[in-house]
Amino acid sequence: MFKVIKKDGCAKRGEFTTVHGKIQTPVFMNVGTAAAIKGAVSSMDLKEIHTQVELSNTYHLHVRPGDHIVKQLGGIHKFMNWDRPILTDSGGFQVFSLAGLRKIKEEGVTFHSHVDGRKIFMGPEESIQIQSNLASTIAMAFDECPPHPATREYMEASVNRTTRWLYRCKEEMTRLNSLPDTINPNQMLFGINQGGTFEDIRIEHAKRISELDLDGYALGGLAVGESHEEMYHIIEKTVPYLPENKPVYLMGVGTPANILEAVERGVDFFDCVYPARNGRHGHAYTNMGRMNMMNVKYELDDRPIEEGCDCPACRHYSRAYIRHLLKAKEMLGLRLLVLHNLYFYNTMMEEIRAAIEAGTFLEYKKKKLEGLKSGEK
Repeated sequence: MFKVIKKDGCAKRGEFTTVHGKIQTPVFMNVGTAAAIKGAVSSMDLKEIHTQVELSNTYHLHVRPGDHIVKQLGGIHKFMNWDRPILTDSGGFQVFSLAGLRKIKEEGVTFHSHVDGRKIFMGPEESIQIQSNLASTIAMAFDECPPHPATREYMEASVNRTTRWLYRCKEEMTRLNSLPDTINPNQMLFGINQGGTFEDIRIEHAKRISELDLDGYALGGLAVGESHEEMYHIIEKTVPYLPENKPVYLMGVGTPANILEAVERGVDFFDCVYPARNGRHGHAYTNMGRMNMMNVKYELDDRPIEEGCDCPACRHYSRAYIRHLLKAKEMLGLRLLVLHNLYFYNTMMEEIRAAIEAGTFLEYKKKKLEGLKSGEK
């Protein structure tokens, strides 16, 4: 299912085959939490800006509209009119972010919905059942995302529980994929490596979950408060203990610089809300750094956001017009910036893949980082 086409150091150029099409890696997954990219971006828009994979969230879709409703409507692909791969996050991160609203037990977690306050129970089986109802291409195992910082004692107990939950997730997915009414009987399962910034716990956990021969493996519990240097160190030390013939996914990361550093250390999949969120706040990513489009210096600027960019915003509109839309609080301004930012990320991944194939990734990374730091703010 995962073929490494070329390596440049530890950086990998690969191809991951799924029932909903092939994914060229390294890849950035565009985050559509509730089956939509925030900023009025449609599934047709996603194709125009070169999106390969859309990511949606189990917890949010379970709460609203309900995973059984999505199943009755034919699954998430039909529901949102997207025929390419979809990865569903297990809901674990969202559940554990509700620290004051949840209670963890061996069976799973009881918590209160952030929408209407109703009590919900979610464990490994429930998370996989919801994801099976959604019929995503790739389902994530239900895990605990421990707080940062955490004591070694807490981390060891948490990681052991996550491992036990992973076995239950795999068993439940095998059962569900064999049922006649399952929409996607080829649904894949990615396991999640945890351990915080404890290098030895991370490595031992990576060894244990690798024995399960899952479809892919993720690094969870990073970018939650530790320094970038600590994150890069953990990635560098952990990835070698995950199977090289399976994709590695760094969850919730990150900035363009984070992605470049992680690709160099062998990561294949990424997701982050930054490009869409920053677009909704008036910021545009460019090869010369991030721009605040509300800045008065763009008031009479008739250039596109970035010269040479082929996104829908840059092809048709000026900085001055986009700034006007933002100041007038017109939704079109936010939509155009989200499209531009996602296009920037997707295009960067295309450039990364080309650089790895050419054996020039380190040169590309150096030049890209220099541009990003040079900074038109």
